[in-house]
Amino acid sequence: MIKISVYSIAISIVVMLLAIAIVTGFKQEIRDKVVGFGGHIQISRFDANQSIESKAIAKNEINKEQLLAQQGMEHIQAYANKAGILRNEDQIYGVVVKGVDKDYDWSFFEKNLKEGEIVKKTDTLSNAVLISAKIASAMQLKVGDLLRTYFINPNELQPRGRRFYVSGIYKTGMTQFDERIIIADIEHIQQLNMWGTDSVGGFEAIVSDFGEIDELSRFVYENIDYNLFAESIKEIEPQLFDWLSLLDMNVLVIITLMIVVAIMNIITALLILILEKTNFIGILKAIGFSTIAIQKIFIYNAAYLIIKGLFWGNLIGISLCLIQDKFKLICLDEESYYMSYVPIQLDWLYVVALNLATMLLCVLVLLIPSLFISRIRPIKAIRFA
Repeated sequence: MIKISVYSIAISIVVMLLAIAIVTGFKQEIRDKVVGFGGHIQISRFDANQSIESKAIAKNEINKEQLLAQQGMEHIQAYANKAGILRNEDQIYGVVVKGVDKDYDWSFFEKNLKEGEIVKKTDTLSNAVLISAKIASAMQLKVGDLLRTYFINPNELQPRGRRFYVSGIYKTGMTQFDERIIIADIEHIQQLNMWGTDSVGGFEAIVSDFGEIDELSRFVYENIDYNLFAESIKEIEPQLFDWLSLLDMNVLVIITLMIVVAIMNIITALLILILEKTNFIGILKAIGFSTIAIQKIFIYNAAYLIIKGLFWGNLIGISLCLIQDKFKLICLDEESYYMSYVPIQLDWLYVVALNLATMLLCVLVLLIPSLFISRIRPIKAIRFA
């Protein structure tokens, strides 16, 4: 029974560590992918009304230096969106062409690039575009292929055409973005909308700590012109982030259940120890040991079992996390989970807090079974033996 108690504590720790590491990793991966398409904070025209089509904003309409001087603000980049239609001999396909400027941070797409290369904007107009694997599959495209795209302007009867070529193919697993986003030179959007080169569709702000996104979003909103609007990615994609927040409740339920299992088993182990050592307790009381002193002996013994269980649980749990993080052995259906493998993120602060909380709770509840020691009478315990 004592061995079972140690095993149960070890298994509980393994399950709790895996639950926290997997959910934390999953949330981080999804968050990074959503932010990669739209930044942490978006600045747009106040009257844009969530339209796909961007409305012109002058580049000097925001004070970048002032915004970037705020602690936590890392980078601000310009963009412009325009709806387009891809066409080949067999079919047409609706997309959103996102134009980016020379200040664009390509790290997200470099991480998710599957084929080809990223052609960064220079002073000359580039016809290179980055498309997703889904679009490439739907339109039967590969790196180097020409891509005819048509754009409709409200004041023109005939659509305008642009001939791009596919420089690279990315894949993020986020279906709602992969199905429609094409990355191109912002100068194409400026020409199609008949803007000057000093006009863009909006700005994306990158922050260093996602936990500060709400405060920084308010700061940005308060420090831009009245005709501009700033909102965080959490406000732009509320359903997605509400879903991610529900995962915390799942982890809380798992941790609660596992701690209860560990507590019940260690209480049972201590009760068995007390019953097995009834004669020993009687002798100690007969020679003058106090009840509190005897309780400490059994609590220390049970604490040793808890520490033993925690040691093996951490060893197994952390090893499994590191193996999965390194080799990606457990796979997922990318269509359902937005990623092809189980993500792992070990936060050592959570690991330490989890161990301390488990140890503290288990030791505290040991006071309950240890009270039985006070009810043992020396004469009866020795006679019973």
